[in-house]
Amino acid sequence: MTAVLLALVAAAGYGVSDFFGGLAARRVTALRIVVVSYPISSLLVLALAPLVGGSPDLASIGWGLAAGVASGLAVWWFYAALAAGPMAVVSPLTAVLVAGIPVLAGLAIGERPGAIAFGGVALALLAVVLISKEAPDDATEEITGGRELRFTRSVALFTIGSGAAFGFAFFFLHETHASAGLWPLVAQRGAATAVVWLIAVVAGEFQTLHGEPLRLAAFVAVLDTIANAALLYAFHGSMLSLVSVIGSLYPAATVLLAMVLLGERVGRMQKVGMVLGLVAVGLIAAN
Repeated sequence: MTAVLLALVAAAGYGVSDFFGGLAARRVTALRIVVVSYPISSLLVLALAPLVGGSPDLASIGWGLAAGVASGLAVWWFYAALAAGPMAVVSPLTAVLVAGIPVLAGLAIGERPGAIAFGGVALALLAVVLISKEAPDDATEEITGGRELRFTRSVALFTIGSGAAFGFAFFFLHETHASAGLWPLVAQRGAATAVVWLIAVVAGEFQTLHGEPLRLAAFVAVLDTIANAALLYAFHGSMLSLVSVIGSLYPAATVLLAMVLLGERVGRMQKVGMVLGLVAVGLIAAN
């Protein structure tokens, strides 16, 4: 039960950080936000790690570094897919890969959730897809700023690459040892920062922030730190296949905040997805 609660904390943290990161990205590019938020998050984890304790081992640090590289690439590819393709297709497809790949990995390494929990996993996967929907089901193209966005082969590759990279980042974190404390997370945030900074330099977007975007980036960093730490401890307390799928429900928090704070309309399928997500968490918690 504790692992389920921690996974929910992680999902809420990721969802809320995505919301405020999205607000900041309306003023500057999303890449410039993570260029600032990632190193702040790294420093926060580095400050917390000695207080939490733990003895870092080489394997756990290696898995943390792998998770960092994967998550850094995932962010890059996800933004590239959103920039060139229809969000209505990119977002749900990425979400189901983020949720589905760790589930498959968990089954591959021998995890066998009970029948009720497995039903919860199936419902959660469906909920992630429905919550991530932002347009009609048949949308394979959209018009943005007078430019037609199609789900081309390159967009598909970026989308699949992003979802797979996020999913494997979950798996890599799960493979770390509980005795290592937060030190694998220090490695993860450091590696992710290095990847994002390299991408920003190449893209010509390695710039500082000021004012409201800087404050939002710092807030996002705090939320990311909480979410990542909660997810790490959740992984050490339960199955990869169960924790990862709950953590992947993060779009629900983003959608709820957009509805309450920005007055955005929520589609019927998104509402159904949220209800299914709640039912799924209950079924998984009963495992």
